[in-house]
Amino acid sequence: MSAEKFNLFAFTGKMKVLHLSWMAFFITFMVWFNFAPMLQAIAASLGLEKSEIKTLLILNVALTIPARVVIGMLTDRYGPRIVYSALLAVCAIPCFMFALADTFVQAAIARFMLGFIGAGFVIGIRMVSEWFPANELGTAEGIYGGWGNFGSAAAAFTLPVIAIWFGGDDGWRYAIGLTGLMSLLFSVVYYMNVSDTPKGSTYFKPKNMGAMEVTSKGDFFFLLIMKVPMYAALALLAWKLSPSGVAMLSETTSLLCYVGLVLLFIYEVSHVWKVNKNIFHTPVPEMHQYKFKQVAVLNILYFATFGSELAVVSMLPLFFAETFELTPVVAGMVASAYAFMNLMSRPGGGWLSDKFGRKPTLLILTAGLAVGYLLMSMVDSQWPLWLAVVAAMACSFFVQSGEGAVFAVVPLIKRRLTGQIAGMTGAYGNVGAVTYLTVLSFVDYSTFFLVIAGTAVVGFIALLMMEEPKGHIAEVREDGSVEMISVGHG
Repeated sequence: MSAEKFNLFAFTGKMKVLHLSWMAFFITFMVWFNFAPMLQAIAASLGLEKSEIKTLLILNVALTIPARVVIGMLTDRYGPRIVYSALLAVCAIPCFMFALADTFVQAAIARFMLGFIGAGFVIGIRMVSEWFPANELGTAEGIYGGWGNFGSAAAAFTLPVIAIWFGGDDGWRYAIGLTGLMSLLFSVVYYMNVSDTPKGSTYFKPKNMGAMEVTSKGDFFFLLIMKVPMYAALALLAWKLSPSGVAMLSETTSLLCYVGLVLLFIYEVSHVWKVNKNIFHTPVPEMHQYKFKQVAVLNILYFATFGSELAVVSMLPLFFAETFELTPVVAGMVASAYAFMNLMSRPGGGWLSDKFGRKPTLLILTAGLAVGYLLMSMVDSQWPLWLAVVAAMACSFFVQSGEGAVFAVVPLIKRRLTGQIAGMTGAYGNVGAVTYLTVLSFVDYSTFFLVIAGTAVVGFIALLMMEEPKGHIAEVREDGSVEMISVGHG
């Protein structure tokens, strides 16, 4: 770890890596959310029905669930530099496909594939954890997450303007095509300018590819249980696209999806067994153990924080437009106040976590989250608009500071598994989004916000079981010597 000062305005060493990483993340989010702000223009241009628009919103987050897990593994194995550059380059393709789509099915396939770019976030978590010491890690990860996340708000502000500037029915196509071009160009910039670790540091890789390592028998079963919601969310998506939902898939195709998910789950269980079967006869030495419950608690918290953020960002413009009878443009501007908070809140959550401890910070933020959504459930047309916006922003402060605080803990559990832990936690955020958006298709806005508040309470209870990271993580270098990485407050 370099001992240079934490100076946001520097562009050398670890700060250069941090800045280039959040820019890469920013671009992935701009591409990932490039169609929500222009929904109405796109719907008009392609002649989409309301159910088809909702389907596109859900498809957009679908593939991100498995993608985050896969990308987490690839990152731990091949290093963030190659994986991030490749992701930016490859995902430009479905972005261009979407810009050229003429039918709902073409748009749907492109959107589904674009879900993969939503996994970029995980890569930078590992990259940043390699460059910053434990006492700055929360702040650095928070800046990476918050400023990068702002890509969705930037898309909401700039893309409609660019579309209007190009004019005509195809303005939106140019706006979306431009984000793809940015992604393609930045993949080269990133590759040329970063390295996986500071000079002389070891990049620790997991011993096996294919599944997360656990260090006790109980944790083996705990890991399998925590895998189930990810498959359930994908099954929910398949159901949503089946004849019972928007009928994009036939009865047979839907059945094949379910069967495929079951087979995939069995396949994954076999991999988890292959990687971890030795723990059933040889206990892991204590210095190499970590507690999987730490990962599980973070998963649940990210389900409630980032899951609700994704769902709310998708529905908020519509909520404001319908509740206060605003034009789409005004509703979009008002709703972006929620995403705007990312610039400060997520780094703020990470910084608080560095200062006051990981667990106390998370407890306070999760409690605030529950109260915030309770407040949102009470917003109706009787409220003055400005007050509704303040409520949304207050709520979003707790949501995003909570995300920052979650990822201030992720890299402190087991260094060589950081990509996988970040991948699983990140995937849970998407499981949350799919769950909440599905709930939304059955209930009114008020109930929707209450459901999120309820899951925040569950997260709060789970948090009581989490332990504050302290001491050191032991990692073995290639020559067999052990490096102790400090994770406590030092």
